[in-house]
Amino acid sequence: MPRSEQFFQSIQRNLKKFIDNLEKEEGTQAALFFSPKHHIRNGDAEYPYRQSSDILYLTGWEEAGMALLIRPNAKKKVVMFVPPKDPKMEIWTGFRAGVEGAKEDFGADDAFVFSELTTQLPTLLMGVDVLHYRFAENADMDQLLLSSIAKGRKVGKGNGMSIPERFCDPSLILHRQRLIKSDAELKIIRTAAEITSKAHQEAMKMTAAGVFEYQLEAKIAYVFRDQGGNGPGYTTIVGGGANAVILHYILNDSPLQDGDLVCVDAGCEFEYYTADVTRTWPVNGKFSPAQRELYAAVLKAEELVVESVKPGVKFSELQNIAARSLTESMVELGIMEGDIDELLAGKKYRKFYMHGVSHWLGMDVHDVGPYVSQKDSIPLEAGMLLTVEPGLYFAKDDQSIPEKYRGIGIRIEDDILVTKDGSENLTGMIPRSIEDIEAIVGQNVCS
Repeated sequence: MPRSEQFFQSIQRNLKKFIDNLEKEEGTQAALFFSPKHHIRNGDAEYPYRQSSDILYLTGWEEAGMALLIRPNAKKKVVMFVPPKDPKMEIWTGFRAGVEGAKEDFGADDAFVFSELTTQLPTLLMGVDVLHYRFAENADMDQLLLSSIAKGRKVGKGNGMSIPERFCDPSLILHRQRLIKSDAELKIIRTAAEITSKAHQEAMKMTAAGVFEYQLEAKIAYVFRDQGGNGPGYTTIVGGGANAVILHYILNDSPLQDGDLVCVDAGCEFEYYTADVTRTWPVNGKFSPAQRELYAAVLKAEELVVESVKPGVKFSELQNIAARSLTESMVELGIMEGDIDELLAGKKYRKFYMHGVSHWLGMDVHDVGPYVSQKDSIPLEAGMLLTVEPGLYFAKDDQSIPEKYRGIGIRIEDDILVTKDGSENLTGMIPRSIEDIEAIVGQNVCS
């Protein structure tokens, strides 16, 4: 799919910043990345290929079978090894940029076909003290690298050049960099959020008893692609009734029942950045009294957490705020009994709220970046993008809770940008209040 100028401006900025960050490290640095394998579904049918987010972030290169070497202190800093141009294969699998395309369109200072990697890499690693490379992701590439280092070490004995003997996981620098979004990245993410908003609202409008979960999923997928998105950033969850209690329910094959809620977790990926949004709404368009009570409890928790997001707040504190709010609500509703602080200390809420309230968001739905630094939760900074997603989940056969709450699962999730002065809800335009949800659900059915 053609990418916007905004996307490539973002890529250029990302690559330059990563090179600058490597140059700050002690010793001569280099970083090496390999694209993941192209997986076969069955026979000769392949899954749609998804490039490594690190490679996309640094180059925008989408094809499989490539390697990226970055050497900040070299004359040719960015070297790519890519699939060769092959007119016969391109008939079957599509256009290949090739060596020239890597140099002309993707920022490579030099490029080779991938088959030359074993002969070129030993020389290219000469003079490098520290290599940033993630072992144990691809055993074949691990072996290729180690063989190249062994060859380079033999040559180095004759010319006095060093070969890497120290290794670092590139995530220590690159993933910390990816944690802070640039203005160019945020423009892309805002588009992903806008498309996601349209998709959720269209799903709400078509909801009615007898509609299947997969029909909501299909509508959402259609809007994602129709509006220019890559598709879903993760497998869409549509859980009606007790299926909503299954956190990662993706079968999406049941009919929606009158009187149930449906929980929809879906986010559009646009130019390789994804939104991540969950909404829960009544199938018949009206919350029952019990559903309304639980929904209000989850919404209260979400709003409290969102209000707390600002620079300097520790990431772990968000979970504490959500857990306290949900625990207080469950005690008020007679779902739990006891002293609030004691219940929190014993994490009794985890029976009904078993996941975290937040994670990083970006090119990956659970995006990279540390949550802890020097054994302490990291403080939020402007430019970080995270989800806020409290929930309550009650098994239909749980005899320990009031019968009216059994079989109900509710999650509300938005995408929150940390700003200089506080935060911004990038997906706040999607109906969330009880009144707004009841006003939109089933609109297309009623008309």
